[in-house]
Amino acid sequence: NMSGSIPFYQKHHRHYDRSYRSTEAESKMSHYTASSRYAAGTKLKLSLRFTQFYFQIHDHEEHFKRMNEDSLMHPPEFVIKPRSHTVWEKQCVRLHCTVSGWPDPRVIWYKNNVAIDPITSPGKYKLESRYSVHSLEINKCDFDDTAQYRVSAMNSQGEQSAFASIVVKIQILLLFCLDGPISEYGITFQTHIVDKFGVSFGREGETMSLGCTVIIYPALHRYQPEIQWYRDDVLLTPSKWTHVHWSGDRATLTLTHLNKEDEGLYTLRVITKSGYETYSAYVFVRDADAEVEGAPGAPLDVRCLDANKDYIIVAWKQPAVDGGNPIVGYFVDRCEVGTTHWFQCNDTPVKFARFPVTGLVEGRSYIFRVRAVNKSGMSRPSRVSEPVAAMDPADRLRMRGTSTRPLDVTPRTRFPLNTEGVVPGRPLDLQVTEATKNYVVLSWKPPGEKGLEGVMYYVEKCVAGTDSWQRVNTELPVKSPRFALFDLAEGKSYHFRVRCCNAAGVGEPSEPTEATTVGDKLDIPSAPGKVVPTRNTDTSVVVSWEASSDAKELVGYYIEASIVDSDVWEPCNNKPVKATRFICHGLVTGEQYVFRVRAVNAAGLSQFSPVSEPVEVKAAIGGGIPHASPAPPYGISVLECVRDSMVLAWKQPTFIGGADITGYFVDYREVIDGVPGKWHEANIKAVSERAYRVSDLQENKKYQFQVRAANMAGVGIPSLPSETFLCEEWTIAVPGPPHDLQITEVRGDSLVLLWKPPVYQGRDPINGFYIDIKEADAPEEAWRGVNTKAVEKQFIKIKNLKEGETYVFRVRAQNKAGVGKASDVTEPIPAVTKPGTKEIVVEVDDEGVISLNFECCDTTPDSKFVWSKNYEEITESSRLTIETKANKSKTVFNTPGEEDIGIYSCLVTHTDGASSSYTFSTEELKRLLEISHDHKYPIIPLKSELAVELLEKGRVRFWLQAEQMSANGKIDYKYKMNFDKNSGIIEMVMESLTPGDEGTFTFQLKDGKATNQSSLVLIGDVFKQLQKESEFQRKEYFRKQGPHFIEYLGYEVTPECCVLLKCKVSYSYRKRRAISSLGISKKDSGVYEVVLKDDRGQDTSTLSLVDQAKSSTPLKITSTDVGIRLYTFVSCYNDLLQVTWQHKDSAIAFSDRIKSGVVGEQLWLQINDPTEKDTGKYAIEFNDGKGGLQRTVELSGQAFDDAFAEFQRLKNTYFFPDRARVAGGLPDVVTIQEGKALNLTCNISGNPVPEVTWLKNDREITSDEHCILKFESGKFASFTITGVNTSDSGKYSILVKNKYGTESGDLTVSVFIPEEAGTPDLGVTSYWTDAEGNVVFGPNTPKDKLKTSVVGKKSQKRKGNNTIP
Repeated sequence: NMSGSIPFYQKHHRHYDRSYRSTEAESKMSHYTASSRYAAGTKLKLSLRFTQFYFQIHDHEEHFKRMNEDSLMHPPEFVIKPRSHTVWEKQCVRLHCTVSGWPDPRVIWYKNNVAIDPITSPGKYKLESRYSVHSLEINKCDFDDTAQYRVSAMNSQGEQSAFASIVVKIQILLLFCLDGPISEYGITFQTHIVDKFGVSFGREGETMSLGCTVIIYPALHRYQPEIQWYRDDVLLTPSKWTHVHWSGDRATLTLTHLNKEDEGLYTLRVITKSGYETYSAYVFVRDADAEVEGAPGAPLDVRCLDANKDYIIVAWKQPAVDGGNPIVGYFVDRCEVGTTHWFQCNDTPVKFARFPVTGLVEGRSYIFRVRAVNKSGMSRPSRVSEPVAAMDPADRLRMRGTSTRPLDVTPRTRFPLNTEGVVPGRPLDLQVTEATKNYVVLSWKPPGEKGLEGVMYYVEKCVAGTDSWQRVNTELPVKSPRFALFDLAEGKSYHFRVRCCNAAGVGEPSEPTEATTVGDKLDIPSAPGKVVPTRNTDTSVVVSWEASSDAKELVGYYIEASIVDSDVWEPCNNKPVKATRFICHGLVTGEQYVFRVRAVNAAGLSQFSPVSEPVEVKAAIGGGIPHASPAPPYGISVLECVRDSMVLAWKQPTFIGGADITGYFVDYREVIDGVPGKWHEANIKAVSERAYRVSDLQENKKYQFQVRAANMAGVGIPSLPSETFLCEEWTIAVPGPPHDLQITEVRGDSLVLLWKPPVYQGRDPINGFYIDIKEADAPEEAWRGVNTKAVEKQFIKIKNLKEGETYVFRVRAQNKAGVGKASDVTEPIPAVTKPGTKEIVVEVDDEGVISLNFECCDTTPDSKFVWSKNYEEITESSRLTIETKANKSKTVFNTPGEEDIGIYSCLVTHTDGASSSYTFSTEELKRLLEISHDHKYPIIPLKSELAVELLEKGRVRFWLQAEQMSANGKIDYKYKMNFDKNSGIIEMVMESLTPGDEGTFTFQLKDGKATNQSSLVLIGDVFKQLQKESEFQRKEYFRKQGPHFIEYLGYEVTPECCVLLKCKVSYSYRKRRAISSLGISKKDSGVYEVVLKDDRGQDTSTLSLVDQAKSSTPLKITSTDVGIRLYTFVSCYNDLLQVTWQHKDSAIAFSDRIKSGVVGEQLWLQINDPTEKDTGKYAIEFNDGKGGLQRTVELSGQAFDDAFAEFQRLKNTYFFPDRARVAGGLPDVVTIQEGKALNLTCNISGNPVPEVTWLKNDREITSDEHCILKFESGKFASFTITGVNTSDSGKYSILVKNKYGTESGDLTVSVFIPEEAGTPDLGVTSYWTDAEGNVVFGPNTPKDKLKTSVVGKKSQKRKGNNTIP
């Protein structure tokens, strides 16, 4: 028993014949046997010989025709076209034309696109054709003969048509008793559709009837309207599936056997001589009950594509219902027309919704159906396809042009003449037209030689990378220039080629294809985006969604609904819809529903979209969309006119209805001698723009136009007829009028006017626009210009309006020839800021993301936020992300840059003009980027930088103060820290400093995202002096615990000219003064010492009696960026030395402009912003109480001029705002012990951000593991040597450069070995930072290394600096 190994879908099933292959083989065998039996008869042999002879003669004639077809054959051409006629009732009329062409054309006459058959109306029509002259005679015309007539001439070379109209007028006596206006045809009919069919639900297999009652006034017994039915805007014709009936007052459409193909929007159109009326409603068709529980729904819309001699591609659409389990694939069945037996075409299911069916018999017709299968079972079969014949497409086209007599498409055996022994050439244009993992389809063109009949083809394949060709169809060649290859290895690559063959042999192969990898080339669509449901009626909801991105060959979307918390999903549609908006009917009133959507193409169904927000099924205000079609448009005008067409423009309806306007329909009619004619449709498909070109008009004729707006609810009533326009070509040099003027952002003192350029440009391109304004009630003479210079953009913000005043506007275009005609005037607009008006707000969030935000309080469920840049809707979203939730919308800049500069505006639809704009300028971009950087990388603000001070006992306190930190703030450092969160003071206390503490001290602060750090460099002499002071204070503390000096040794000169050396000491709690009296002379110059001791310890005091003031340098002049400085150096400076500055022998009165000071052993006088009054002699006097010294300098003449010029140069350079600068932070000299880590950081400024280069001994150095160079945030340049050695000694420089200038900073690094620490002073510059961040030079700095100006203040340093332990 082998049944257990057979897949379930090959087991017995009512829609599947298990013996289809044996049955087919049996049928072929029976045909062969029958042919052999009859061929044995003599009569049949004679008949075959006669038939063979007949075809030889026929082919001989056809051969010579083909040989001469280029010179003889030509398509039909109307030498004389039929003319239109207007006649009275009961008159006769004749239309005639003359047609040329070879072969002789076949001529058919049509009335309103329906072929005229004289047999069906005896005596009414008479057709004649003589010597290429063809005529149609209509006897006793009546009102029903008013129509458009078409004559069609067709032969094998093509088809041509000509048109003529017949208008039959009714006698005046008939009109006397009628109450109504008179039209071109005698009467204007008014049509009303009542007793309408509603939204309908059916199930597959059922019968459904749709009907409406039609009332036409006035009612004429012999006049009947034309009734048309449409499904999804496609005209329905009577068939076995659809029956149409008209009873005289009721139109009925019967769907005899419902299938899902019948689902859609059904429209009844009633056409009279005065126009038409329509009514539409949706029909839903659900799946029939599955024969097997859990089986999927039936596929739908089975179609045949690319039919050829023995090959047809069958395509279908996947069902919405999969039965709860994924669909495994599909089976395709075929049935020959005239039989009832179905054959399965594929052994295994195919997932792709297309399948090539091969092995067909040429000339026979077939129908197809498709079944879906999942693990539960097989679906019901789909509706069968339309019949299709397996034949050459060229033969099918030729058949369409022949007569309507029955066609014999049985293939004939041809015996070619003069081609015996001719082997066909190579096939042409071989290509892979479709590739899936189940099959690959090839197509090609036959060889170009003429006279070859009976050509067939062999297909060969070769694995890519090899040269081994294998014939695929080894048994029989194929007749069609198409072939499907199965059983290819998925993932492998192949080459293909084709050979022609005939009775003479097999030809050369075609060029091989490129390597083709077996696999699905079409991807399944991505899931649709956000789903938004909106209330509509008590039983329906409008669902809209974002389309699938980058979906290829999209078939449509399926929508599913579920009652909240039920977890049961039901399909809302069983036929895919291509729009991204759908009305889901049949819902339960009052229930809460959620919705989801998925996309479908031939490759399969996508993942579901995110589930929507729940919505209650409840009627919306106004009754929902079905009760709200748009109001009529208005203001029809002409934008351009040529010989046979006119471009129209119109204004949007004042009320758009319950949904967005989806498009417009334009009608036109000819006006003859002031009498309007019949309305004609200018466009069948709705146009979305408010401008349209109406074509096929006649030159120098007059026309009127009307426009209708349409939305989801239907087509609104037409506008009033336009003015009568003459169709004649414009030849003026200036442009036509601009159009589509719109006004947004109306405020009390301003508004924004938008427009579209003229369609007619004139002789030269348009180079600008002028805008005119006037008060609404002012006369025409009050028009005045808004701009004196033409604007190139198509928008303008009009300012300085008077609040409360009502204005109108118009626009004129200009080219080189001049200013053209003005546009239509806008509607009156009052300059009033409406209550609740909000503006676009720019925000920068905590992540540094910049966004534009707009809020509207007057939104409706259908409102949309439309964002524009420079007033053009934003459709490309790579730089922007638009997010809308409820009544708020924001546009997020993904990577803000110069490309984003422009005017951003937001308009909210379905509101009273809610809109606003924001100008994103270069300056604003720069400002927002700075704010974004601060938010993205926030800094904890500091009241004071890291500083150091000495406490009692010589303890060292490091501290800083933050402006504000939360309770979660943290400080990162290796020692114990004290943090007072109330005051923000952070401190660290060290009992003493050791040589190992030399380096950079850095406090790193963190509070959430905010960070900061502050550093203090204690290296070389700076550290040594601090350590020395700490040790001194420590010693002082312990000194004062025993006997010690309260006042150190000093001197006093008595009136007797004696010198008293005196001091004040303390023994425990007793104090006494020790006094010595000496007579003193120069030989007594020297250092005196007093020692005080007991058993607790000792103390020492010294006094130096030497001549100090006489050791000073000459007074010198230098310039700074703030003025002129005079300075001198003294060998030793202390508080006993009295210094006096003089100008022109008078003591200087110091002020903010003139200051003096001391830095180390340098004494200086600073003159800020010097003038001529500051010239003259300057002097400095030293006095130590025992004697004095004076130094002078002359600041006048050339000395003053040179110093002043240098001051101006430094001042201009210093204050250039964007020049690259080294703002501060570098010492002159750094002395560091070998093996220590060196870290130096300086501040850099400049715009654009400077380039930073480090040099050692004037040679550029690069960052490596030993020497790490960093440049962070465009502000901080750091230089770190992880472990210094003697080779690192030398001159280091930093060079910063941008387009505005260059600046450098130098320092010297000296590395010493620890055992050399006791060597004499090396003469290097030492420095430290005071409480205000100023650099202060140490006392051991050599005179030639002292700078004349103070190095800039320390600034906050960001995280990333290394510290010296």
